[in-house]
Formats: sequence, C-alpha cells, structure tokens
Amino acid sequence: MCKSPLHDFIAVLPKVEQHLHIEGTLEPELLFSLAEKNGIALPDDPVYASPATLRARYQNFTCLDDFLHYYYLGMSVLVTEADYETLAWAYFEKAARDQVRHAEVFFDPQAHTARGVSYDTVVAGLAAGKKRAEAELGITVELIVCILRHLPVPESDALVDTVLDRGHFIDGTLAGFGMVSSEKPFPPELFEGIYARVARTGTHLTSHAGEEAPASFITASLDKLKVERIDHGLAAAQDPALMASLAANRTLLTLCPWSNVALRNIDRLEDAPVRAFLDAGVRFSVNSDDPAYFGAYVGEVYCRVQDTFNLSVADWDWIVRGAVEESWCSAERKAKIIAELDAVVAEFQEKTAAVKA
Repeated sequence: MCKSPLHDFIAVLPKVEQHLHIEGTLEPELLFSLAEKNGIALPDDPVYASPATLRARYQNFTCLDDFLHYYYLGMSVLVTEADYETLAWAYFEKAARDQVRHAEVFFDPQAHTARGVSYDTVVAGLAAGKKRAEAELGITVELIVCILRHLPVPESDALVDTVLDRGHFIDGTLAGFGMVSSEKPFPPELFEGIYARVARTGTHLTSHAGEEAPASFITASLDKLKVERIDHGLAAAQDPALMASLAANRTLLTLCPWSNVALRNIDRLEDAPVRAFLDAGVRFSVNSDDPAYFGAYVGEVYCRVQDTFNLSVADWDWIVRGAVEESWCSAERKAKIIAELDAVVAEFQEKTAAVKA
C-alpha cells in the first residue's frame, strides 16, 4: 500500500507489464493444489510442509540461482493444458486489479518439455488464458518464448526448430523471443547464431542482461544479438556511454527493482537506478518479474518505487508513456492506452489544482 500522496493516482494509472514470467506467478496455494490434482510428490523438505512455509522460504533468497532452484521445482506441478490456462488466468485477474492494460508474458518451454510436457500443451494453455483475458478483462496480451541460457545451445536450437515448425513466430501466436536463467557464466555471444535465426522471421527480440552480470552483457546483447529491448538492465547505470546510447536509441529496459532487492542484486530499493535512468532519459518500465516468489505484483511494485523515490506525476507519465510506446501491441492499442493515460493525468492534475486553490 502506497504511503505517498500519489497513492490514488498510482492506483488508477493504466499500466503495461513487460517483464513477467508466467511460471513466476505460481502462488504456493496453487502449487499445492496442482500437485495434489496431478499426483506430483513435492520434495521431502520442511519448506514444503505447507503453502505458508514455502512462502516464508521465498522471503529469504540469497541470489538468482537460489531462487531458480525453487522456481524450477515449483513448475513441476504444471502438467495439463488446463493447468497452464489456470496459471495464466490467475495472473491476469491480479493484473486487472492493478490496472494493467497490456501484458507481455515470458514462458520457458524447455523447463516443461524436459519433464515430458509438450511445447504444444504449454502454448495451448497460455493461449487460452490470453484469449480469456482479452475477452473478459480487456487486457491485451503478447507471449514471449524464452530459451534457458544454462542449457546446451543445441537444445535451444531444437526449441527454435519446434517454434519455426509450428509457424508461431509469424502467425501471431508469439510476439517475441527472449533468453532467461543464470546469466554470468553464459555471455550473449554464445547465442548469436540462435538469435540470427529468429531475427530472420521478423520477431521482436529481447534478452535478460545486466541483472547479475556487468554492463558489457547489455552491450553485447545489443551489438551481437541485435535485441531491441533489454530485460532488467540494472548494470547499465555503471556505464555512462551505454546510458547515452540507450537514451539516444530509445531502447527500453524492463526494470524489476523489487526483484533486484529480493535476489540481493542490490541491498535496498534506494539503490535501484530509477533516478539515474530518469535523469539520463533512459526509457524503462516498472515490472514484477516473478511476483509469487518475490511477494509483490506490479501495482505493489509501483507503490514501493513511489514510496522510495517520491516520483512526480510527470515522472510517472514519462515512464508509462515510454513503456506503452515501446510495447509490442498494435498502434491502435497503444493509442487507446495513451489516451487513457492522458485522461488520468489530466484528472489528477485538475483535482490537485482545485485543492490548492
């Protein structure tokens, strides 16, 4: 809950979420429910005694790999098409309450196919959730398929083969292609060939970079992988030349400031480069990343950022406007969200002026 005088404004601000792992929205209660339904035995570990004990463990991650251990264990309960639709719908309902108008959602097929769940099952379930969200909640959704950088490159090539075979890069099923998982040991250059293959389809390209690795990983992702967006980008603030280039090229960073605190990439939210990006004119969006694991969905992350940095209405207008403009939805959809943003900003400013008068 925001403590700021801007709480009411932030609560109604139309939002876009561009860094959201659908597997990272698996709440402990749903995890336990699906495990029972699907006959999945959870680890013999006191952490898995109950949803409450599991959630308590989530509050004490020590690093990215510590989180990923529980992240991959958790998704083992996802088996059927209906499971993926249920997972997606649960997130979309929460997103709607946070006034999310457009969501661009990551998913990790390799983490599921390794367990015997087919790519087609995963996509069908998520697509069903997407269709329902658009029809019942008015949220537009785009799906971004991701490769796992810690797996052998040939395995990621095989995933791309599957996606190409299904035609999902060109028929609208998928809007983008990204890369996730442990960052430091796996530099962007390893994946140059895979990205070149996908680029030939005209698909939007992004990659996690600069979360736990240095700014050079961001530069390499832009130069070698030819991505148009950077997921996280925390380390960009370490490199003034990179900051200038990001600003000049209007490259969007999908910042996840609370996630960075939860995974100990920074000590405090105050250490997130929110002010540095604003001052340098670097476009960024504010996102929740894996909210079931980090304890904050996007509306709460907005509030925590506001309480920490005391941003102005103009700051939020610039942040959200840039995120909408650099989103991967249609021009018509962008215009509609921006019109709503304009109306919300104008109404709040009028109310503020009336109070001052």
